[in-house]
Parts: sequence; structure tokens; C-alpha cells
Amino acid sequence: MRKNILAPSILSADFKILGEQLKQTEEAGAQYIHFDVMDGDFVPSISFGMPVLASVKGATGQTLDVHLMVTEPVRYVKEFAACGADIITVHLEACEDLGKTLDAVHACGVKAGVSIRPGTSVEELIPYLERADMFLIMSVEPGFGGQPFMPEALKRISRVRELLEERGLDRDIEVDGGIYHSNVAEVLRAGANVIVSGSGVYKGDIRKNVAEFMEILKNYE
Repeated sequence: MRKNILAPSILSADFKILGEQLKQTEEAGAQYIHFDVMDGDFVPSISFGMPVLASVKGATGQTLDVHLMVTEPVRYVKEFAACGADIITVHLEACEDLGKTLDAVHACGVKAGVSIRPGTSVEELIPYLERADMFLIMSVEPGFGGQPFMPEALKRISRVRELLEERGLDRDIEVDGGIYHSNVAEVLRAGANVIVSGSGVYKGDIRKNVAEFMEILKNYE
């Protein structure tokens, strides 16, 4: 049975008390921490990088789910793995040679994910369905937090799950962007099992927010 997973995005956390907030998400049951790396090139924003990841690694036992929104991420794979990444997801659109990049991630002993922007056809993932461990469907344009969920992402999630099942592949499908308690059920029904949420976790009572997410996720396993 596929396990549903909550991955709070620290992009929405309060960095003055990041260690405390990580502890709250972990104790409330969130299995992953989603770590968004932005380079100001592939996406307009700049976020954080390897030193912050190394600090986070020492503050939590959660799986560190690193999402590289950077141009030619193969340049940084070894460094992020060395700093504690458990999963490294790269963008199909950002890689000159995606297959080579996935191989580089696996060579570091960590799981490899592939992400696509809302405007990229899911059919472009087909050559990589057997080569990646997870597929991240963006339900907003990458680069900024707090954007509304794009409903068309639901059909895209379902299509990726269909493509995987046609090949007998049991892979994780992650969704990132505009997910809250109010719409997470439809995302799960569409076929996703790894849920990224920033504002939905870190705005307000973190423990309560995580507990509510986890209750919904368990109901759809």
C-alpha cells in the first residue's frame, strides 16, 4: 500500500525559530521537510542553499526532500547530498541532460526526483518514468510561495499516475503549490501521495495544522 506523506515547506517557516518549528512538524507526524532551492536564474527568486540544509540536517530526523529550482543542477548534486539531502528533485526544463543528472543523484546514494512546471506536458516525463524515484507536479509556477492552486494540476497528476501504472511502476507523485486542508483530498484522489504545504503548515498553530493534514492523508491510504 502506497504511503501518503506530508512535506512541510520551510520556505514559509520563521527562520528565527526554524529549529523549534521543525521539531513541531516532526512531533506532529510530518515525515518529510521540503527544502526549496532557488537560484534567481531558473526562477526569479533566491532562497537558501547548502549551509542551511546542513543546519537543518542536524535539527531533525525527517527525510530532507530537496527541490532544486536551479539551472543545470548537476553542478550541485554532490554538495547537496553531502549536506544531508535524502531526495534531490531537479526540473526537467533546467537540465541539458536530465538522464545524466538523475544518474549523478543516484551515484550519491540518494533518491532522484523529476519536477515539471505547469506549462510542461506530462508526456515529457515518459522517458524517465523508470529512472526516477519521484515525480513532482508543480501546481503553481515555481519561484514564489503563497500562490493559489491551479485546478488543471489534478488532471496532470492523474495522467502521471496512469502512465506509471501502465508500466507497473510504483513511484511517488509529489505535488507542490497552494495546498491546504480544504483541497488536499482532491489532490490525493487524483493520485498524488507526497504533499508539500508551506503556508498550510506554518501559518497559525503548526502542530494542529500538521495533525489535521495527517488525519486527511491517513483517510486516503
